[in-house]
Amino acid sequence: MAEFPSEPFLEIAARLSGRQKNASRSGSRSYWHMLNLMQMSDNGALEALEIEAVERACPYEDVIPALAELKSMDISLFIASSLSNAAIECFLARNGLREYFSSVWSRDNAKGIKAVPLQSALDGACLEAPQAMFLTDTAEGLKVAESVGVNPILMMNDPDESRRLAMHNPAGGIVSLHELPDFIRVVRAKNLRPR
Repeated sequence: MAEFPSEPFLEIAARLSGRQKNASRSGSRSYWHMLNLMQMSDNGALEALEIEAVERACPYEDVIPALAELKSMDISLFIASSLSNAAIECFLARNGLREYFSSVWSRDNAKGIKAVPLQSALDGACLEAPQAMFLTDTAEGLKVAESVGVNPILMMNDPDESRRLAMHNPAGGIVSLHELPDFIRVVRAKNLRPR
């Protein structure tokens, strides 16, 4: 939904590991690197840096129109993230997005990271994994979706990265969130056809 700066996540990773990591331009890759370190660490108290990251995040211009259209289609939208609840709520409040989501699953209320918030979102909504789509822009996100059994939809932000990620066989892909409502209409129509 937004471009996050990599620096706060790299700072968290450096604090968790005790060493600096080469800077990445990708906030998503830096975020997943941080999660890998968090998984090996007992130190999850770096919420202030997460909040700094979400305060500096720049939402994509197509977020609100796409979310509004999905809501008008009666699509249930959930956030499943390994960020803290405070960081997610800060992001939603700063950008006027809270009204679009049925529920939010963070590492705090899901009691874990990576696949745990996604599984909690499915359980909370009483959904079977094949009924759900998971929008992601990283290889790690695709792996999490696969581990839970949801349909991974690749958000193709960067052409070169997207070609590489397409090798992971996502269920589909979109270039813009404007495409998501039509993508869902196509999937609905295909699944409603008599076989």
